[in-house]
Amino acid sequence: MYEENKNIEQEQTNESYATNETPQLEEFTQINKQSRIENKPPKSSKLKSFFMTVTAGVIGSAVTLTAVPYLPNYHETPNAVVSQSNSNTQSSNVDVKHVSAPVNSLADTIEQASKAIVGIDNFQQRGNRFQPSNEDVKTGSGSGVIFKKTDDAAYIVTNNHVIENADKVEVTLSNGEKLSAELIGTDPLSDIAVIKISGKIDAEPLNFGDSSQLRAGDQVLAIGNPLGLDLSRTVTQGIVSAVNRTIPVSTSAGEWDVEVIQTDAAINPGNSGGALINTSGQLVGINSMKIAESGVEGLGFAIPSNEVQMIINELIENGQVVRPYVGVGLANLEEIPRFYVPNLPDSITKGAVVTNIDPNSAAAKAGIQVQDIIVAINGTEVNNSNDFRKTLYSKYKIGDQVKIKLYRQGELKTVEVTLTSNKK
Repeated sequence: MYEENKNIEQEQTNESYATNETPQLEEFTQINKQSRIENKPPKSSKLKSFFMTVTAGVIGSAVTLTAVPYLPNYHETPNAVVSQSNSNTQSSNVDVKHVSAPVNSLADTIEQASKAIVGIDNFQQRGNRFQPSNEDVKTGSGSGVIFKKTDDAAYIVTNNHVIENADKVEVTLSNGEKLSAELIGTDPLSDIAVIKISGKIDAEPLNFGDSSQLRAGDQVLAIGNPLGLDLSRTVTQGIVSAVNRTIPVSTSAGEWDVEVIQTDAAINPGNSGGALINTSGQLVGINSMKIAESGVEGLGFAIPSNEVQMIINELIENGQVVRPYVGVGLANLEEIPRFYVPNLPDSITKGAVVTNIDPNSAAAKAGIQVQDIIVAINGTEVNNSNDFRKTLYSKYKIGDQVKIKLYRQGELKTVEVTLTSNKK
């Protein structure tokens, strides 16, 4: 009993000593233990987070792969298999080729086409009483297009009105060289002419395009020499405003309806005979005229290239366009004073009045006379001189026989005429 009490007392003494001597150390130890407990996550939480992350990634990938094909801008790209040599395996191979589209610069197209554009000067002999000898005087200028070249010559198409009545024609090339030109042939009605220059010509001809393929809105470029050579090879840009336009014009061969391409590309004096090209650099028209009135802009006209080609081929072969020929000079009835055609019924207000006759022509042989009023050819009405030519040239050929109805001294007559050639 004594020993037990003694031990108890000793334990109490130790406890008291520990309590009194080290209270701060016990408190620090308890706090440190608590801190370690709070900062150390349990192992089971780490493993759980890992599996949750992996699971979320798998689910997200599955959702993405499932949803993408249904997106509106999704396009599946097939795999290209590049051929490889393998003795153990065979696969279906797809040849992979690099394809590049050529890029045509508009500036390059214009630069190339401009080399075929020339300046043309019309010289005529003029004199006066103070200077008995005539001298060549420049009376006009225009443009032209080289369309054919041989080893020792080049052929140029231009407008007839550019070189009409010229005693001398001078051509200025793109490099500034000046050459005298030879007249090959002209056609006043269509306003087309062909001239030729000789020598080694440093220029490539302009290729013809198909004007029948043009549509309103197609982009075109006009190249020429507006206002003379000081502004040579000027380029203007526009569109085809309309095709198959018919414009009445007055020519040295009479009134005529010209079929043209309408464009808003600027065409000015001096542009006549120049090129109307497409964006491929092909010749689709010969610039010919514009409507120059106050308040009017963007109304230029070009003769279609398909028409030009037919005419120049005839001009090179024959020096002119060969057409059926009657041999009469005509005026419109509405322009003739009534007293000049006496006894004509009041109901007759339209027709073509004969003003002169070629004595060696089919008209002379058929008995047609001056002051006769032609009103029909083979049943087709003739309202004016233009109708007469249009009907004759479009419907009949050389050697055809036609019946011409006309009024003479107020009486309706019919004469039969065998058409001849206008070839000189």
